[in-house]
Amino acid sequence: MPAQSPVEVPVESPVRRERTVRDFGWNVVVWNDPVTPMTVVVVIFKRIFGYPDTRATQLMLTVHHEGRAIVWSGSRERAESYCVKVQVAGLQCTIEQDR
Repeated sequence: MPAQSPVEVPVESPVRRERTVRDFGWNVVVWNDPVTPMTVVVVIFKRIFGYPDTRATQLMLTVHHEGRAIVWSGSRERAESYCVKVQVAGLQCTIEQDR
């Protein structure tokens, strides 16, 4: 019996769909703290986030009246970094994914 030559079968490469994963949509949330004076909270917001006095005061009042405020939004890594800095400064802080 003669040897058969192999048959070449065209192989299609799988379709690859590139997806760009954006690491945005993380919020830094500061929670109300009945112990820390409001002026200190304003100073913390100004030092950590670089906010002007009016923005820092507005965020502090939101925390005070609503119990929490989203003080920054962006990438997860940066949100975690900011959260740690806020916690070290003595405020209650968490991060959450934006919906």
